[in-house]
Amino acid sequence: MEKYIIKGGNRLHGEVTISGAKNAAVAILPAALLSDEPCIIENVPNISDIDITIKILLSLGAEVKMLDKSTLRIDPRRIRTPVVEYDLAKNMRASYYFLGALLGKVGRARVSMPGGCDLGARPVDQHLKGFNSLGAECAVDHGMIHVQADRLVGAHIYFDVVTVGATINVMMAAVKADGLTVIENAAKEPHIVDLANFLNSMGADIMGAGTDVIKIRGVKALHGAHYSIIPDQIEAGTFMVAAAATGGDILVRNVIPKHLESITVKLQKIGAYVEEFDDSIRVTGGGPLVKANVKTMPHPGFPTDMQPQITTLLTLAEGTSIVTESIFDNRFKYVDELRRMGADISVDGRVAVVEGVGRLMGAPVKATDLRAGAALVIAGLAASGITEIEEIHHIERGYEDMEKKLRALGADMKKISIPESVLAQAL
Repeated sequence: MEKYIIKGGNRLHGEVTISGAKNAAVAILPAALLSDEPCIIENVPNISDIDITIKILLSLGAEVKMLDKSTLRIDPRRIRTPVVEYDLAKNMRASYYFLGALLGKVGRARVSMPGGCDLGARPVDQHLKGFNSLGAECAVDHGMIHVQADRLVGAHIYFDVVTVGATINVMMAAVKADGLTVIENAAKEPHIVDLANFLNSMGADIMGAGTDVIKIRGVKALHGAHYSIIPDQIEAGTFMVAAAATGGDILVRNVIPKHLESITVKLQKIGAYVEEFDDSIRVTGGGPLVKANVKTMPHPGFPTDMQPQITTLLTLAEGTSIVTESIFDNRFKYVDELRRMGADISVDGRVAVVEGVGRLMGAPVKATDLRAGAALVIAGLAASGITEIEEIHHIERGYEDMEKKLRALGADMKKISIPESVLAQAL
């Protein structure tokens, strides 16, 4: 078992370079299967979710070569099976993107019900609705999702709810379908635009990505492409909040400031100073932090993946803040861990009331999911004393070299490994 040991109280300062976007990469890598030629993809984050994605690609028969730390060459010409087994899919929600990619590639797919963070019910009904509309037969049997179509035909699809996953999956299935597909009530997140740009670079005909109506005119074939993934807005936002929480001064490099506008506005309201440049953002803390109300919303609203981090910051602010989670049911599971550090937070369903306590205290805590883990890291950095964070494999699913990057900013933080034999003796 590995865990982080953080001695809090240091003001973070310096520069940090943001990696490629996790949420874009876990869609773009499966989308490379749709090509009839090899693709080269740059700015791929070195995180465990990408390791799983690569293992799935290899298991399907694709050839994957790492050209350097952040560049992959994917050759999808020898796909030998359309099946993604449970052992590979169980730890990553985004494994379901292989449904749309394989359906578009070979006309069938069988993928285990996905795993990932336990954030409450995240059904795949809208995905299957979209596949059905395109002419596929869909079934869920013994934990496996089956989709199959002799021929995919463009259709008019209206999602009952805004859903990033189904928008991405239907886009991939529709790029080679006959005729025009129109997706209404589509999600608008930056990684959806990035996927559309990648597919278009391979010869797809996708219009409207980034709006709530996406039009896809099917093409017969897709060719290879050389593409670079956008920067990770959530990693950037996490470091921005860390600067404010520690009273620090961080220049966050390799970002698209427009993607960060909802985060920037909240940080300014809470009391941080934010300065934007062409491809970087500087966040300076140190002044008084004040209460704010936050409600997560689909893009361009405040992202649900930043909710635990901003809630942690609000525990240090003066006054009472209200945080409303409108996307996931179980996103406040980390609150019990923050309470161990002295936070005063009460939760009623999807609403948290945060009473500012000014200062947190180090404590042993456990990451309950990816973004909750990032929030606990921020809490540990801002707290007095020592914080030990267990279950850090959640954090490493979505953050590349988090410990290394934070230490370069002045954090007193290290990762330690506890041998299984020692754990067994302790039990």
